[in-house]
Amino acid sequence: MRRRKNRIMQDNGASVDMTPMLDIVFILLIFFIVTTSFVKEEGFIANYVKSTKADSKPAKNIMIHLDKNGILYFNNTPVDLERIPARVENFIANTPTDTIIFRPHEESEYQKVVSVLDQLQQFAQLRVVIGLNKAK
Repeated sequence: MRRRKNRIMQDNGASVDMTPMLDIVFILLIFFIVTTSFVKEEGFIANYVKSTKADSKPAKNIMIHLDKNGILYFNNTPVDLERIPARVENFIANTPTDTIIFRPHEESEYQKVVSVLDQLQQFAQLRVVIGLNKAK
């Protein structure tokens, strides 16, 4: 009996044969490759509408200019600060546009620039572009 225990104690260097496990892994890999269905994804067809003459005309932009003296111009016409929303609404009703270009002079008062931007804030559907008029 003692000999048997000693043999078991001496055989600690035993290793596990990995070949059967590798065979199973390769069989599973082949199974998944064969059973995978490759579907060709197709996109959708978009029908583009040809532009009409009304669409081909470039939309006019609203130009608001603030000079260094604090005088405000709406499309090169002097205007009061409080009248800007009414002018913009009138322009939008008569002319298709999506952009307001605001050009304050670099020497303009900041409070005046902020006041104009506050008046334009109510027109969320329009994009407001700010350009700077530099002193000459």
